[in-house]
Amino acid sequence: MKTNAWDFGKLIGVASQYWYTCTLHAGVKLGVFSVLGAGDNDAAGVAGEIGADAGATGRLLDALCAMGLLEKSGERYRNSPAAGRFLVRDSDDYCGHIIMHHHHLVKNWARLDEAVVSGRPVESGGGDEEVERESFLMGMFNLARGQAPTVAEGVNLDGRRHLLDLGGGPGTYAIHFCLANPELAATIADRETTRPFAEATVARYGLSERIDFLSADFNHDDIGGPYDAVWMSHIIHSNDEATCRRLIKKAAATLQAGGLLLIHDFFLNDDMASPLFPAVFSLNMLLNNPGRSYSAAEVAGMMEEAGVGGVRRLPFQAPNDSYILCGVREA
Repeated sequence: MKTNAWDFGKLIGVASQYWYTCTLHAGVKLGVFSVLGAGDNDAAGVAGEIGADAGATGRLLDALCAMGLLEKSGERYRNSPAAGRFLVRDSDDYCGHIIMHHHHLVKNWARLDEAVVSGRPVESGGGDEEVERESFLMGMFNLARGQAPTVAEGVNLDGRRHLLDLGGGPGTYAIHFCLANPELAATIADRETTRPFAEATVARYGLSERIDFLSADFNHDDIGGPYDAVWMSHIIHSNDEATCRRLIKKAAATLQAGGLLLIHDFFLNDDMASPLFPAVFSLNMLLNNPGRSYSAAEVAGMMEEAGVGGVRRLPFQAPNDSYILCGVREA
């Protein structure tokens, strides 16, 4: 988003962009797309299914039609092909969890000015902790599921026998690394509250005998080892710089000599002001925890300090500018 592209229309468009975001959030939260499923219904019928006002439901359905997520014929509505694939809860490609995670972040984003003034996360509270945990963890599965097969194909784990997926959540990457490498076993290390989501996801892929779960707060608890490879996906940005240095040293110490340390994150360029997504994502961290977005140079330096040499960037790059730094534990 170049500064010279801004004009009055673009300013107003960005200022009101949240209208469309909130319309999508409401449709997913109320289960509109799942109610319609593969069929069709009128506004009153949908309203009855979701326990809502018929007139207001009609307005929501019409707005979703205008956005291209629903289709309308007479007074009846049906899902668009994309909505049927991604927004119906029993679809294999359902991504509503990550949409709901973003919905739960809205209340904090509305207070960004307060966080900038104080320099600290805002205290929100008032949410349903279990619902928000499911949205976050399974939202991470929604995000990772699309790119994990490509990542697994692009990371050479030949000869590696045991991988640690540090802070692996539901274990999406551990799963796809194991699918791509039949001789590989993996351990997912995360908090105990994550275990049910991880074990269910691993079982879904038939890998329960090759992937186990280690209950650990990785900043404080033992994380086992030795391992042939440690995968850290979107962990660094959730921590302050001192914690990142300690965590990378801790991860490196679990590696056998010659083991791989793989760090996947949204990396900033050296100017710290680009690309766009990592720069704005750093504000999300300001609102919610002590972390921030780091540059690749910063993280590579931390890896080298931890005794990891030959740090290089792997070819993979996601649309949101995340990519992978890889290094080898020195003897």
